[in-house]
Amino acid sequence: MPDVILPVLDEAAAIPGVLAAMPAGYRPIVVDNGSGDGSAEIAAGLGARVVTEPRRGFGAACFAGLLAADAEVVCFMDCDGSLDPADLPRVVALLDQGADLAIGARHAARGAWPVHARFANRVLARELRRRTGTRLEDIGPMRAARRQMLLDLDLTDRRSGWPLEMVVKAVAAGWSVVDTPVPYTERQGRSKVTGTLRGTIQTIGDMGTILRAAE
Repeated sequence: MPDVILPVLDEAAAIPGVLAAMPAGYRPIVVDNGSGDGSAEIAAGLGARVVTEPRRGFGAACFAGLLAADAEVVCFMDCDGSLDPADLPRVVALLDQGADLAIGARHAARGAWPVHARFANRVLARELRRRTGTRLEDIGPMRAARRQMLLDLDLTDRRSGWPLEMVVKAVAAGWSVVDTPVPYTERQGRSKVTGTLRGTIQTIGDMGTILRAAE
């Protein structure tokens, strides 16, 4: 069964609920990225495997989790309570149906997704279609793929460009990349990325660099 990589930065309030909702057989790997609220200790106390990644950055945390995993299939998802681990089997099932990279396309509840972040995601998806021909509704954080294939992609971004770099390099490698709708609800606590305009701008900058390299 899959390993589930959960990058964490000060998510103490959400961790218990996320871990409690993990489907049977799915092993959570919590990657602590410098939390100061006891996130790592909470996760360990609830039985999750905890990996420490001192280098700040979403991509750095995800890559550390990928290295720590040993299952054939790995999943990624945010650990802020906005996504339900119960949806992971539906995403993973796409791999059995022929997909190489399966992504959960976020369908947001009212108020769950800030307007500026929703707009930025729409622009990125459109640019991805224009530059690569890949039609995805969302470049979402819930996803699944085979671990060794991901390692072979040689992903190098260690900040906010990691999710997009994975898609761009997967397409270039001839992978089948598909998405399926998943519910997206209001997160617990403030987002370090979409919760601020500055964080969104940095994310757009990181992803813009990835898109330019794809041309």
